[in-house]
Amino acid sequence: MKKYKLLTDIEESYNELVHKVSWPTRNELVNSTIVVMVASIIAALVIWLVDFVLSHVMDFIYGLAV
Repeated sequence: MKKYKLLTDIEESYNELVHKVSWPTRNELVNSTIVVMVASIIAALVIWLVDFVLSHVMDFIYGLAV
């Protein structure tokens, strides 16, 4: 009986995940997570700072027109 292509693809995917993929260790995963969290916080702070400064600049400019 000929295997269906979908079943073959699923089997190959499973074998690749189990035998060929190198999964990170717990320490590598924790370190990567910390790096992503710190980078996200820094990016959020930069965006907040730019928004804060531009908001005050625009308030100043609009205040001159009154």
